[in-house]
Amino acid sequence: MSTASWGNRIGVWMYRRLDGRAMGGTAQAPVVMLTTTGRRTGLPRSTCVRALRQPDGFLVWGTGSGSPHDPDWFRNLRAAGETELRVPGHGGRALARELVGAERDRVWDEVVLAALPGVARYARKAGRPIPVALLTPVGQDEKVRPVSRS
Repeated sequence: MSTASWGNRIGVWMYRRLDGRAMGGTAQAPVVMLTTTGRRTGLPRSTCVRALRQPDGFLVWGTGSGSPHDPDWFRNLRAAGETELRVPGHGGRALARELVGAERDRVWDEVVLAALPGVARYARKAGRPIPVALLTPVGQDEKVRPVSRS
């Protein structure tokens, strides 16, 4: 198992255990946990990513830490069109819409890079357009409690 895979497992475990409270991020750009159906396996796949709060949901983007390929979590999100979204203290289902063309370019430049300019280095390293998706919560937002320590 790769170091990145172990890092993801540890991050997901910590997020679940501490309800995302020790994951860094800010109120405007929290670390969220996504659980999406794997496009090949059909199994639930969880990962923690930075997101940007928007009036109608959250923006997420797939830099893959500068990988030349879109990260698996984003490819799963693209294929499924929905995800289980956990934000510190809350969780629920969200619809995922990938932004394309001029809309993607505008949001990438004017929203993502304006809020988090450091993300640009991953885009340069990747050498590909970084995919961006809007996650729109649907249904009832559920209060999420951290896992008990027993």
